[in-house]
Amino acid sequence: MASSRLRIYVFLFVIHYFALTIAQLELQYHECYINNGNYITNSTYEANLNRLLNSLTENPRINYGFYNVSYGQNPDKVYAIALCRPDMEPSSCSDCINVARKNLTSLCPNKVTAIGGYDDRGYNNCMLRYANYDIFGLMENAPYFFVYAESNITENLIEFNQTRQRLLERLFSEAAARPSPNKYATGKEAVSDIVTMYALVQCTPDLSEADCKECLHDTTKLMSKCCDRRQGGRVINPSCSFRYETNKFFKPSIAGPPGSPDPVTPEPPPRKKNHTILITVIVSVVASVILITGICIFLRVRKLKLEDENVEETIAKSLQFDFETIRVATDNFSDANKLGQGGFGAVYKGMLLNGETIAVKRLSKNSKQGEIEFKNEVLLLARLQHRNLVRLLGFCLERKERILVYEFVPNASLDHFIFGMFTLLYSLE
Repeated sequence: MASSRLRIYVFLFVIHYFALTIAQLELQYHECYINNGNYITNSTYEANLNRLLNSLTENPRINYGFYNVSYGQNPDKVYAIALCRPDMEPSSCSDCINVARKNLTSLCPNKVTAIGGYDDRGYNNCMLRYANYDIFGLMENAPYFFVYAESNITENLIEFNQTRQRLLERLFSEAAARPSPNKYATGKEAVSDIVTMYALVQCTPDLSEADCKECLHDTTKLMSKCCDRRQGGRVINPSCSFRYETNKFFKPSIAGPPGSPDPVTPEPPPRKKNHTILITVIVSVVASVILITGICIFLRVRKLKLEDENVEETIAKSLQFDFETIRVATDNFSDANKLGQGGFGAVYKGMLLNGETIAVKRLSKNSKQGEIEFKNEVLLLARLQHRNLVRLLGFCLERKERILVYEFVPNASLDHFIFGMFTLLYSLE
């Protein structure tokens, strides 16, 4: 009896631990749409937004992982869409969206439009977006985000690319043709005798067949930016996404709520003693399996976290410039090379030793941001890609200096450097 009680306590502890871990996850991608404006604190729009987001997870089975709701009256009406990967359990989908809504409003305070979500290489995958305009049935392919595997294809590259193209084309057509709310498709195809490719594609179910197919084809145009020669990759935008890997990363999808169970013919009751023994054995076996599974999941999550930290450290080192290189490139930050001055510091034109022309943003020294926070934001900037944003080449963090190095675009407005993506991050302070 004591042993059974101990197993139950351990099981409840494991479940509670993982619930807290999920609740503390930060969004793995987000965009605050800084050009779409802000709402005023304690305004009608803020009250409508909070009311709408709080209602998202009241019914975890609504539309099988797809939520599209609106609240309020114009001009303070709010629209929201939430979407989970189709193989998520309804309760997990609800939990994921609940965490996303809390983190997104914190990361994008007072923004009328925002998008964010999770893609943690496991089954915790969801996307949430809200706006002050009607987004239902509207196909939007920007902003976009991508994730890719660290391992490259070392052989049979042509066969690999051809297989990926065939598989994705087939799944694009299948997903687009499926009726709402199930606009997704999964599949696999052999690359060689020992390598199999798996893929999952998905559209928001409110899209038409034509818009879904167009959106998915648009994502493949970004393949060269994220996934060339990679063993796996994923591209995400507000209306659709695709993912492929050489390992099976999805499980059988949840098509809808379970139906009524088949009728069972009653059996004669067993003897009381045998019945008690059977229940004890079943409970013990189930509790043991759950405990072992929980431990395995914990060890797997910890391993992936350590791997991600090592990858981020490598990326940070590859982006870092030394101060002397930047000083020489800008002729000691001479006024002749100064392009302008903004609220966060001055911008200079410079030239590296390899002849590449750069724009150097020297941030004010009165910033209260620490070294770790600065590096984390630089890593995020380096991953963000958008046609309207100037590309970040690297940074410098020496002698109490905080310097950003951008590609120099001759015909671009100076605002791209002074009020560019970095303003988005610092506006959150």
